[in-house]
Amino acid sequence: MAVYEEKQTRPAPENLKGPMHWLKENLFYKPSDIIVTFLILFILIKIIPPFLDWAFINASFSGTTKIDAVGSGANWIFIKEKFSMFMYGFYPSSEVYRLKILVFVTIVIIGLFKYGTKTIVQKIFLFLLYPVIGFILIKGGMFGLAEVATSKWGGLLLTLVISFVGISLSIPIGIILAFGRQSKLPIIKNISVVYIEFIRGVPLITMLFMGSVLLPLFFQEGVEVDKLLRALIVITMVESAFVSEAIRGGLQAIPKGQYEAADSLGLSYWQKMIMVILPQALKVAIPNLVGISIELFKDTSLVMIIGLFDLLSMVHLSANDSNWLGMETEGYVFVTLLYLIFCYSMSRYSMTLEKRFNTDHR
Repeated sequence: MAVYEEKQTRPAPENLKGPMHWLKENLFYKPSDIIVTFLILFILIKIIPPFLDWAFINASFSGTTKIDAVGSGANWIFIKEKFSMFMYGFYPSSEVYRLKILVFVTIVIIGLFKYGTKTIVQKIFLFLLYPVIGFILIKGGMFGLAEVATSKWGGLLLTLVISFVGISLSIPIGIILAFGRQSKLPIIKNISVVYIEFIRGVPLITMLFMGSVLLPLFFQEGVEVDKLLRALIVITMVESAFVSEAIRGGLQAIPKGQYEAADSLGLSYWQKMIMVILPQALKVAIPNLVGISIELFKDTSLVMIIGLFDLLSMVHLSANDSNWLGMETEGYVFVTLLYLIFCYSMSRYSMTLEKRFNTDHR
């Protein structure tokens, strides 16, 4: 009987490991790499020290008014005093507790969605329950909660509401449009193609103007359409067209054999598409869908042109306060950081989903 001795893995050669090897391979591998590395270092040296001096070393953090600033750097007192406006806009301070409850509910539902649900029905139920709870808490007008008009919604609250509604509604509508564009029925296919190409060919800012000015003309005299509702309709219409193209790309990436295998099982068209083709197409389309979601999150800043005060517009509005004139820079830096946190989080979540659903055989 042969006896096999387990061999130990030999360590890598000394010249192929360690920080020096990493620097050589990634920063100084070729003459062009050396030039680019030193150019980037020069730019960072010119930018980072002055920024740190402005943002931290000579910055003012304590006080309640502009005149309390003692350093020559950033005046973060402005952010501290206007923090509520950046987060909630004109939402009544006496009702802000409802938004804090919603944050807690959001954390609980995310936890249940990830760890407490085992079936797709339970996940769908939670996904449909969340916007109902959110609407009740934010809008009020029921269960003893005071009603808060949408005109008082603003800041990060409004940005998140528009983003969540736009993303949640545009994905199912985009799937329907993608199916319609691939349909063999000429009427359905042509309607889908015309809609998608028209929406993609018109800038979002133009669509917002049209929704704000033209949409009320389709209703009877005296009927007013909420300004936020108009923006949500327009944004959903626009984003669904882009989502449909991302889904269509995923559908086209599915091998023909998958369609034939589904047909061989005797599945109907909708059974084949929903149970076999669509899950694979969505997996392929994850990077594009997340990219569209990030773009939508940033495009919410355009609603300021129709009189809605989102996170970005709150900076300009707050800096126009006579007591805080000239504080736009601090506000824009703060808002940039918030946008970066949310967009980077979505990007990282996209990478997690890609790894989770990666079924490629390598």
